[in-house]
Amino acid sequence: MTEQQQANEFDNPVSAAIYDTAEGTRDDLDHYIAIVEELGARSVIDVGCGTGVLAILLADRGHTVTGVDPAGAMLEVARAKAGAEDVRWVHGTAEALPGLTQPADVAMMTGNVAQVFLTDEEWLGTLRAVSEVLVPGGHLVFETRNPERRAWEDWAGWGSSVYQVEGVGEVRDMFELVRVEEPYVTFRSDNTLPDGTVVPSESTLIFRTMPELERTLAEAGFTIRDVRDAPDRPGREWVVIAQRP
Repeated sequence: MTEQQQANEFDNPVSAAIYDTAEGTRDDLDHYIAIVEELGARSVIDVGCGTGVLAILLADRGHTVTGVDPAGAMLEVARAKAGAEDVRWVHGTAEALPGLTQPADVAMMTGNVAQVFLTDEEWLGTLRAVSEVLVPGGHLVFETRNPERRAWEDWAGWGSSVYQVEGVGEVRDMFELVRVEEPYVTFRSDNTLPDGTVVPSESTLIFRTMPELERTLAEAGFTIRDVRDAPDRPGREWVVIAQRP
């Protein structure tokens, strides 16, 4: 499953509409806002911005922000939010950015974004594109799960959740762990609408080791400056801060 195929799984109005409710309060984003301010960044690119929560929070704090995502339905939700007018929204992948936006101080990938690039070719293409749209000395900040903690073993028992979606009604989300073929993990998150219609969604993530991250970042011209613990998943996830020369 390619990056674009995975984007298509989220590119439907139902998945986009329930996304923010399913994700909760997103207190984890406070950590990334603090990193942006720590780095003294004025301009930020949010790669895989989804429904725009982080992008709008950063713009509200005075940063110049570009949000890019290949899922048009997600961007529609983002554009409808208060404060969205202060963000530049780009429908596409990071590889569409060079030539479309001014170089930024920081690029960010939160959530599962860094783990959807299943091949080195996809991952390196994204890293190199991000490097092109960073100022010299600019930073890339992303999170990725530590494969040694085997997060998928916890996912197996998640089951179903119910959400109230405006204009749709009660939507049941059924989560299922499909298969584990390390370093790849595939799961489904199907939504059942009030009339019984099922909106399917299947995703695959790659769990890269730290040596693999170091190698690929170096190939793309980045130097890792720091690796931190994710405050919302202590000991389970790395927050990587890398720098362009």
